[in-house]
Amino acid sequence: MDLSPHPAEITVTKQSGDRVPFDPERLKRSLLRAGAGEEDISIILHEVNSMLYDGIPTQKIYRKAHDLLRKRSTGASARYRLKQAIQELGPTGYPFEKYVAALLAYQGYETMTGQIIEGRCVTHEVDVVAGKGNELIMVECKFHAEQGTKSDVKVPMYIHSRAEDIRHNLSGLYPGRDLNFHFWLVTNTRFTEDAVDFGKCSGLYLVSWDYPGSGSLRERIDLAGLHPVTSLHNLTRREKKALLDREIVLVKDLLKQQEILEELEISAPRRKKLLQEAESLIVK
Repeated sequence: MDLSPHPAEITVTKQSGDRVPFDPERLKRSLLRAGAGEEDISIILHEVNSMLYDGIPTQKIYRKAHDLLRKRSTGASARYRLKQAIQELGPTGYPFEKYVAALLAYQGYETMTGQIIEGRCVTHEVDVVAGKGNELIMVECKFHAEQGTKSDVKVPMYIHSRAEDIRHNLSGLYPGRDLNFHFWLVTNTRFTEDAVDFGKCSGLYLVSWDYPGSGSLRERIDLAGLHPVTSLHNLTRREKKALLDREIVLVKDLLKQQEILEELEISAPRRKKLLQEAESLIVK
């Protein structure tokens, strides 16, 4: 007797430990967003389906799909591992702050990072300040190095109190200006349900990897096509860290400062391969 579960009943184990039904359409959508072709997607789905078992970790499925995609398209495979690339911006949160600022700059905002802002009661260090016309956005970035980590309700509650302290001093900070002020909390992972509920109730704008449905971090990256240097397969972990230490966060910035690759003593053949990969990630 075959006691193995029907494919429709197979569950996968997320990094958080939660088990959910396997959804091949979700995998297909991820591959499509990465730019994979229909034929490649069909092959990958077939291979993944053949390795499924009940409770399989989602990371195992991800690694299999990524390895298969990399053999067919370097650019698509780099885009597919975008979430992992964002996490490699750590261990400090500063490169992530620069990355969030770049996403807002793409939308036409003037941005600054690491700004000291006087509130009504105390002084605050704000990760990103962005302005466009009479719109002013201040952003707190919450970076997590582990995918399964969620920001719970205590985080937006704390950020909301900071936002309100700054809001009460806006007239002193920007005298004579009628500003449309918003405070954002952006994370590279996810929020708990309570955190989302508090954000909705308090007016604090929350952005996570897949929240809100329109305007999530993933959607903003897809639209901007701004890929971090950590997306590049042909860089070692040490080389990625060296670039981040030099505040080279975006692939497009690396292409503008190619001489830095020589400083890192990367050989000419590797530089050529690396730059070809970088070019494949740039939205034309």
